[in-house]
Amino acid sequence: MNFVFISPNFPKSYWNFCDRLRHLGVNVLGIGDAPYFSLENQLKSSLTEYYKVTDMRDYQQMFRALAFFEFKYGKVDWIESNNEFWLSSDARLRTDFNVTTGVGADGIVGFQSKALMKLSYAKAGVPSARQLKIAAPVESDSASEGTENPSGGEERNSAAGEARLKEEVKDFIAEVGYPVIVKPEVGVGAAATYKLDTDEEVMNFLDSRPHVPYVMEEFVQGDIFSYDAIIDSRGEPLFENSCHFPPSIMNIVTENLDCSYYALKEVPEQLRERGRATVKAFGVRSRFVHMEFFCLDHAKKGLGKKGDFVGLEVNMRPAGGYTPDMMDFAHSTDVYQIWAEMVVKDRRETMQNGSDHFCAYYGRRDGRQYVHGHDDIVAKYASRLVMCDRMPDSLSDDLGNQMYMALLDTQEQLDEFMAYLSETR
Repeated sequence: MNFVFISPNFPKSYWNFCDRLRHLGVNVLGIGDAPYFSLENQLKSSLTEYYKVTDMRDYQQMFRALAFFEFKYGKVDWIESNNEFWLSSDARLRTDFNVTTGVGADGIVGFQSKALMKLSYAKAGVPSARQLKIAAPVESDSASEGTENPSGGEERNSAAGEARLKEEVKDFIAEVGYPVIVKPEVGVGAAATYKLDTDEEVMNFLDSRPHVPYVMEEFVQGDIFSYDAIIDSRGEPLFENSCHFPPSIMNIVTENLDCSYYALKEVPEQLRERGRATVKAFGVRSRFVHMEFFCLDHAKKGLGKKGDFVGLEVNMRPAGGYTPDMMDFAHSTDVYQIWAEMVVKDRRETMQNGSDHFCAYYGRRDGRQYVHGHDDIVAKYASRLVMCDRMPDSLSDDLGNQMYMALLDTQEQLDEFMAYLSETR
């Protein structure tokens, strides 16, 4: 089997995916923009060959890299990055090289468009927040600014369209109330996502919004839980996990909070049911997925009662950062190996070899004055810590600068760990 792994060096723990494939006899071929000498030794030993491009956003360079591999090694069987940023490029390459083990260019938009996601949630019978799609603003022709346009043309149509949009927004807010959330229709994480509380903030956003499609959604009050799963070619889960995010990634980024979340010992039953239904409705096959749900903290008309799970958005790749490692620790298993077995054998052979635990992640911010320093944390939780590392700058907005990961047996131990690391002067 020839497996082309796109950007195998980021996040740096992704060498594990390549390593497990290699140990199952797969020819693992990497494409990335990092120099070969900068790759981790574990990754180098997992790859048959690495092709460096200067810019991964240049599709022609990526195409030539795939063509080289196919010429040298024969038909490519899989193309995957497991990275949200490259999903569209992965899909386009699959289509152009007739690789049918993953979604192609014609299907990827349904996995990324927050507007189209609503249709699949409805098909799954999973409630989700009401939404209004906001088209990108029409750019006027700078050459004609300040001059009379005899036909009215695009400028008048643009102004009329914006006026209609503002009326639609007013009607939507009259229906759902404040606050509302606005975010790019296709985007990664909480980038360019805003919470708007007043008419003035809404109008300011509409008048200065970026030239990309957005969606506006009703605000849903509740914590975020994930449904993480490795799905086989029949759409059935081979592995399942859930993480609880007390502060959402959006709040972490917009309010510059510490990042704290944890993997649960087991998936709540309703979340499991709705996660599986969502997988079926989206037609997921042969993928590692990370799907996010609100857990309502009070009853909300049209969505459910307190404690119900409501669809937020789907991510057709593993959860970010070190979350796959958290799943390993929480459930005494190896999700990288389970994923590789899905790819090669379409079944799971690796089982759990120990107890379930809570696995907590805490990411601290540089420059913040904490009561307990690094040495205090290591001394107090030496027997509990399973990982401690600096996060790269590209992930620090979401995940903090200095991370700690610990295994805890009870909710009380978990709460104490979070409180100890968060205490500031």
